[in-house]
Amino acid sequence: MIFIVVKFKVKPDWADRWLDLTRDFTEATRKEPGNLWFDWSRSVEDPDEFVLVEAFQDDAAADHVNSAHFAQAMQDMPQALRETPEIISEKIDAEGWGRMGELTVS
Repeated sequence: MIFIVVKFKVKPDWADRWLDLTRDFTEATRKEPGNLWFDWSRSVEDPDEFVLVEAFQDDAAADHVNSAHFAQAMQDMPQALRETPEIISEKIDAEGWGRMGELTVS
């Protein structure tokens, strides 16, 4: 799978509107063939930072970055950002989430 994590540092006046700004992009991406997940989180330490964790089947990420909704998001997002997002994008040998071995809830 292609596993991607992106940090978005949002302008303070956009922080409460960020999820609305990215809603169409998020919903369209989640419907893409090969998308495994596309999940937003907000930092508990910096309320102006959002982290996107996403995963695609091996070759599906290419279709994602070539989609119309991706292109639209790349036009919409800069107005709300303080800086260029940071990203980790790696192909990993996994098929999805596994259970944590160090902590078991019974």
